[in-house]
Amino acid sequence: QVQLVESGGGWVQAGGSLRLSCAASGRAFSRYAMGWFRQAPGKEREFVATISWSGGSTYYTDSVKGRFTISRDNAKNTMYLQMNSLKPEDTAVYSCALDLSGTYPPPARAGDYDYWGQGTQVTVSS
Repeated sequence: QVQLVESGGGWVQAGGSLRLSCAASGRAFSRYAMGWFRQAPGKEREFVATISWSGGSTYYTDSVKGRFTISRDNAKNTMYLQMNSLKPEDTAVYSCALDLSGTYPPPARAGDYDYWGQGTQVTVSS
């Protein structure tokens, strides 16, 4: 079993920054790819970013490239999402996920992930 707990969400004005964290417990965190997804009200869950088990490979959806940075610290069993230049359209519940499959590159489909956190709300006001 794996437990994922997100933190760091909140309210910020457009142009501001937030750093999300995803703390993992219960399994060998460092062996698995991780991802961030988001879901805005009335919309489907959307891929944001993913990172390989080593942290050496990262992938982003086009709308966040150059603004968001995904990273991980395997010694701390924690993954991060640094979000800069936030826009109102970034408002959503952000969730982290873990993929047990070991596929490479890491998947971008929510259905390919095995464990999920409860999510943290990010609200960006204009």
